[in-house]
Amino acid sequence: MKKYVSIDIGGTFMKYGMIGENGRIICSAKKETNAGRGGPAILEDAIAIVEEYQRTDTISGICISTAGMVDINKGEIFYAAPLIPDYAGIRFKEIIERRLRLPCEVENDVNCAGLAEYVSGAAKDSKVSLMLTIGTGIGGCAIINGSVFHGGSGSACEIGYMHINGSDFQTLGAASILTRKVAGWKNEPEEKWDGCRIFQSAEQGDSFCIRAIDEMVDVLGKGIANICCVLNPEVVVLGGGIMVQENYLKERIEKAMKHWLVSGIASHTRVAFAKHQNNAGMLGAFYHFQQRREIKNDKSNFVV
Repeated sequence: MKKYVSIDIGGTFMKYGMIGENGRIICSAKKETNAGRGGPAILEDAIAIVEEYQRTDTISGICISTAGMVDINKGEIFYAAPLIPDYAGIRFKEIIERRLRLPCEVENDVNCAGLAEYVSGAAKDSKVSLMLTIGTGIGGCAIINGSVFHGGSGSACEIGYMHINGSDFQTLGAASILTRKVAGWKNEPEEKWDGCRIFQSAEQGDSFCIRAIDEMVDVLGKGIANICCVLNPEVVVLGGGIMVQENYLKERIEKAMKHWLVSGIASHTRVAFAKHQNNAGMLGAFYHFQQRREIKNDKSNFVV
């Protein structure tokens, strides 16, 4: 069985492991990204991870999921937030293929998450799906007829930057807004609050926490509705750390989305929560590698 190394590079952690040709994760691990060291150091870390696996296994390819905007043809970062200095311009594909003599493919992390959910997750077999990852910011991915929609220049679905309510979508709708609001209203340091505590307190009736969540949900509903008016997806998949609160959020987000969306679209759009969670980046990077390399595996062979 062929084995592939898959690496998911985020601002906080690098998650990595080996995946078999049937899509099963054989082993996985993670390490701190230490993003402040910059793009060149992260590239060297990725190479070192592959070399470590090569000591004991024969590797057939390298699959990379990463933060930042990616030119998938070049396998290169062409735009990145300041969190990772000197990341734009890092040529993962070219350098890794030259140094390790292995095929390599690179894709944006949210696109990888969306592809993972389409192939073997909550959006399986849909014709049009929308993936949102909601954490410190908000990322988006559209899958149309089994392929990631990249847009004209590779920057489609950068939905966090959408203008909404006098600000932007990710400033008002991401999980980070909760701690800022609750701490401010209670006149307490932000360090005292995190998402887990806020949801626990909301379930216990804390009015400030309930209000903060309700306001965030309304923004999410409005933003999702705006995107659905353009994309008309069959399913909207919600992922990211905060979406572990599915029991609390699902009905509320569905209600908010339907409030802002015309009934003719809302009635044909369902909300689902991501299946793959922390493995989405690695799996999506592997599926992207397969699509790029035109490996003719039937999706029914993938582990679901």
